Amino acid sequence: MLKKLQTVTLGCSKNKVDTEHILSQVDDLYEIIPEGEDIPVDVLLINTCGFIGDAKEESIQAVLEGVDRKMRGEVGKVIVFGCLSQRYAHELPDLIPEVDAWYGAREFDPVIRELGAEPDRRKDAERYLTTPSHYAYLKISEGCDRRCSYCAIPFIRGAHKSVPMEQLVAEAEALAAKGVRELIIIAQDTTYYGLDLYRRRALAELLQKLSEVEGIEWIRIHYSYPASFPEDVLDQMADNPKVCRYMDIPLQHISDKVLGNMHRNVDGAWTRELIRKMRERVPGVVLRTTMIVGHPGEGKRDFQELLDFAKEARFERLGAFMYSEEEGTYGAENFKDSVTKKVKQERLDALMTLQSEISLAFNNSRVGSEIDVIVDDFVDGVYVCRSEFESPEVDGEILVRHDSSVMGDLDPYSLIGEFIKVRVIGADEYDLIAEPIEV
Repeated sequence: MLKKLQTVTLGCSKNKVDTEHILSQVDDLYEIIPEGEDIPVDVLLINTCGFIGDAKEESIQAVLEGVDRKMRGEVGKVIVFGCLSQRYAHELPDLIPEVDAWYGAREFDPVIRELGAEPDRRKDAERYLTTPSHYAYLKISEGCDRRCSYCAIPFIRGAHKSVPMEQLVAEAEALAAKGVRELIIIAQDTTYYGLDLYRRRALAELLQKLSEVEGIEWIRIHYSYPASFPEDVLDQMADNPKVCRYMDIPLQHISDKVLGNMHRNVDGAWTRELIRKMRERVPGVVLRTTMIVGHPGEGKRDFQELLDFAKEARFERLGAFMYSEEEGTYGAENFKDSVTKKVKQERLDALMTLQSEISLAFNNSRVGSEIDVIVDDFVDGVYVCRSEFESPEVDGEILVRHDSSVMGDLDPYSLIGEFIKVRVIGADEYDLIAEPIEV
């Protein structure tokens, strides 16, 4: 009988990919128990996040819960790796000695050996999917050469390192063979891809090659840095039917003063012009962005400029978080965290209230439209779907009631991972309601 292995993955989708690569190396040695399933296991593998305060607290809590399960006899061994253990490699083993082994963010081979396997380079393109079988994240590089003042990622994850294009195509082909139809391109900075390997920004070329993989229908781009944005990517979005008209581009702010303090290497004028180009060259593009409120030096005028920019740009998707002072960063060492937590919260609330109005208006504008969607799930008689304008886990959903007059007597679960055509009939600030037209 195989031993049981369970994973807990915290933080971003990049961590999810790391977990999946490790599992692909050991899935012949273990029965993989889904995350959240409450049964005794031989090994609990925890992939941690160490980005900001809330994420670190969540990771610590997950480790403590794992140790508690071990003390109750529900877990044989607890192994921890990832960003948190990379960042606090010298402190954590003494603080939580009940953990059996600690490894850093890039120490895949030692983790694999700890699990009893020898790393097999022939399996590097393989993944044990923890997402639904029809979509997967594709991590195209590791690390980051940017030095944003608030960010700890460069000294946690190291310098930027692109994955060779042929390796990514091979991974995409392996994923497509598993039934994956949608690839979500991720990295610390996807637009930086290729500079180290090819001495040029090669994201557009990569998108073209990935779109030629049989079985892949959608490709969407996340985590695009605005400075020196490669505009040939916009050509791919406009002209390549497999590249979704969707761009995740974390801008963080619009005030020149705040952007300067953040070391973002852009100013407000550059940012506005980039957004204008995106909307002009890719008609109908949906933009997702992230903003930081309460960065050191952000005054009332700076925040008002951010609000005005959000009203002007009308991002279809916008998330925000409060500045968190992170030890070791330029900001922590050189700036005073001058904005009070109360003011940070007030600014966050104001920005997100505005964004909810913008999101509602955008969703209302889609009522009456007919669109192709992919079915992610079927729950309580309702298909949970997305169009090319929604990314899984971060955006809203399109909810479609089962209609036997359109679907006939087919098994509703057989549509998971399939494309159907729907008509939007209702909306709120997050989700759309639609009715099926064609299966």
